[in-house]
Amino acid sequence: MIVFIVVFYNLNVNIVMFLKEFTKQTRHVRRSKLGKEHAYTRDKTYCVFKCDACNQEFIRERGKMNPARLSNNYFHVCENCDAKRFAQKRGVERRKVWTLTASSNIPISKL
Repeated sequence: MIVFIVVFYNLNVNIVMFLKEFTKQTRHVRRSKLGKEHAYTRDKTYCVFKCDACNQEFIRERGKMNPARLSNNYFHVCENCDAKRFAQKRGVERRKVWTLTASSNIPISKL
C-alpha cells in the first residue's frame, strides 16, 4: 500500500486539507414565561481546514457548510484569500494540461 502511495503521488491532488473536527459547548440562560431562568447548553461542531491558496489553517462551523465539502475531494480557501481568484488560477493550470499533445515530453507524474 505504501509503495502505491509513493509511486503514484501527485501534487495536484488535494490530499490533507480537511484536518480535524471538534465540538465546542456553549452555555446560555433563558427566561420562561413565568420569569424563572433556565440554563441550557448547545454543542457546535467546528472543522479545521488548511487553505489551498496560502496553506494557513482556518476554522469553519460545520452547520454552515455543505456536507459534501467536508472531505479532501474539494478545495478549501480561507477568508483572507480570494476564492474566485484561486478558482481562476486552477482553471488556467488545468487548461494548460488539457491542451498538451500526446507527444509532449512531460512525465505523467508532473501533470
